Amino acid sequence: MKNSKIRVTVWNEYMDEQKQPAVASVYPEGLHKTIAEFLNMEEDIEASTSVITDAEQGLSEEALGGADVLIWWGHVHHGEVEDRLVRRVVDRVQRGMGIIFLHSAHKSKPFMTLLGTTGYLSWREAEERCRIWTASPAHPIAEGVPGQFVLEHEEMYCEPFGIPRPDDTVFISWFQGGNVFRSGVTFQREYGRIFYFQPGHETYPTYHNKHVRQVIINAVRWAKPVAQIAARDCPKVEALEKI
Repeated sequence: MKNSKIRVTVWNEYMDEQKQPAVASVYPEGLHKTIAEFLNMEEDIEASTSVITDAEQGLSEEALGGADVLIWWGHVHHGEVEDRLVRRVVDRVQRGMGIIFLHSAHKSKPFMTLLGTTGYLSWREAEERCRIWTASPAHPIAEGVPGQFVLEHEEMYCEPFGIPRPDDTVFISWFQGGNVFRSGVTFQREYGRIFYFQPGHETYPTYHNKHVRQVIINAVRWAKPVAQIAARDCPKVEALEKI
């Protein structure tokens, strides 16, 4: 019987996390394991993990071929991801695989390649309060998420944000220091759906927050493939009608 569950691969660098007590105290087995764990609590989702130290940097044909949705969390090793593997990810997305970029993945190679921009922004790490506003409550990613919720501590990201105009801005964040940010935005590239979600600094318990978890669960369901194609070449075709 065909697997009816949404297959998710949660990708993470998982290099510096292992060395920093402040991170390990919040995510003992890594952020990727925490995210996969709460996704696997959902009856319709089946999540696995991969990391940059795995074979082919966790982006093998096997890892991606078995994924309906790829979740990407990266931080300081963006430049180490091989370009050939970036092309593989981009190709999969363009052919229908959904992808969710979390937090500092705005500077990852797949994010910048898919969107065609730099993903630049300004940041501050000051343990400040973040209030996340649901800007598009009718969007599927906002289902079951309150009109606003608070994270007591989160790294500040602020505008301007170097991205194309989003298809939808689902969430907007305000930070205690007065800055604002388009913290949840969607795009589509060919057949693949893309969601970027800002919260998720590695030393804060953001991925233990029930509302953040709901957003990611909703995003997985939204980003699952609507259609997938095997190839994107330009074949010559015969006329269907008499010419």
